[in-house]
Amino acid sequence: MINFLKIVFSALLVFMCYKVITTSLESNLFEQWDFLGSIPWMRATLWDFYANIFIITLWMFYKEKSIILKISITILFVCLGSIATLAYVLVYLFKLKPGEGVKELLSKR
Repeated sequence: MINFLKIVFSALLVFMCYKVITTSLESNLFEQWDFLGSIPWMRATLWDFYANIFIITLWMFYKEKSIILKISITILFVCLGSIATLAYVLVYLFKLKPGEGVKELLSKR
């Protein structure tokens, strides 16, 4: 299961980096912000994003000990979204020892 998660999360990380980079080259978010903000589905998507970030941040606060690390990772989550989230989870997936599973991934160390 852990190897499967490593593969899936790695593939998603590469895909999200690709999508963000190619979209950034095509379109400037800051120039289109007023238009995007006027679309109800865009506003709903942002609320959905921040609700997910809140949940993931709570889990990260549970796992991490250092307040500096907690604040830094929270900033990365908010600024980079799924790219930071995927990278964070991948770090923990690759830190797992042989024989450890999802229980150890989710639990506090």
